[in-house]
Amino acid sequence: MDFEPITRPLTDAEARAEAERIITQSFQPAAPPVRHFPTSFRDDTEVPAYGDTPPVHQDDKRIVPAWAAGIAVASIGVGAGSVGLGCCAWLVLQGLASVTLNSVLMVTLPLAGLAMVATAIGGAISKARAAVTKNVFEGPVTHHTEIHNNSTTRGAFFARTRNEIR
Repeated sequence: MDFEPITRPLTDAEARAEAERIITQSFQPAAPPVRHFPTSFRDDTEVPAYGDTPPVHQDDKRIVPAWAAGIAVASIGVGAGSVGLGCCAWLVLQGLASVTLNSVLMVTLPLAGLAMVATAIGGAISKARAAVTKNVFEGPVTHHTEIHNNSTTRGAFFARTRNEIR
């Protein structure tokens, strides 16, 4: 369709006709896409003369190993759990966003008390252990510092030397 440019304003009838043409042209159904490859399943059964066609059994050729299905289910569970942890962290951080001195003291006071108790128990245990240890040595002590030159070396690349000290 060749159109000549309009240099004058349209009349109401011409504008209405042009708008109707543009609307009908834009709402025309598109042509179905052209398939460039054959489908994987062809049903050659006869179509009934009237009514719906009966369903045809199509074999399921997907192979999903059990471990893959298990990993998929586990990943969904981990994702849901991480969303729950994220919500919990968000709630905690929202509460910490409005921190005052009194709230900090009230939160840290039990922790400081637990730390003091743990330190006291650790100190008591270390003092109890230190008091029990007592070394008593009885008998003569001899110290030999004689070296006899009785060394042997064996091997070419990986040499091994044995020195005897008595």
